Amino acid sequence: MALAGGAGGEMGRDAWAGLVRLVRMPFRRDGGDDAGGSSAEAELTRLAEEPADEARAQALSTALAVRAALDGEFRAALRTWHEELPPLPGDGADSVSNSVSGQVWYGPVVQGRDFHAADGIHIQSGTPPPDAPQR
Repeated sequence: MALAGGAGGEMGRDAWAGLVRLVRMPFRRDGGDDAGGSSAEAELTRLAEEPADEARAQALSTALAVRAALDGEFRAALRTWHEELPPLPGDGADSVSNSVSGQVWYGPVVQGRDFHAADGIHIQSGTPPPDAPQR
């Protein structure tokens, strides 16, 4: 739904265009013969017309899953497309949830996301006041 609605700016539009190209691939069963049936293109088109419609999004998801189950080449391409998706607003990848609990003690609290030791982050604090609990 987010991609169909234009979420993610240019990267989101590129991801949606990639899904459109993927769905338009020839639909073949694993045996190599033409599968006929739904390629998921109709579901993709309907979702593009109404990107906020959860039923249309679910219909596309189901059609993609059925096609992936029948077409190994499509399954591999869909997996690659999915793994290369950028984080989109609202998918949880861009959110931060921090909490501080336990004993009260004197010291800095750093809240954020995606801290890595390789980033060279160093945190120092001053001397605690004399009445601060010792850790």
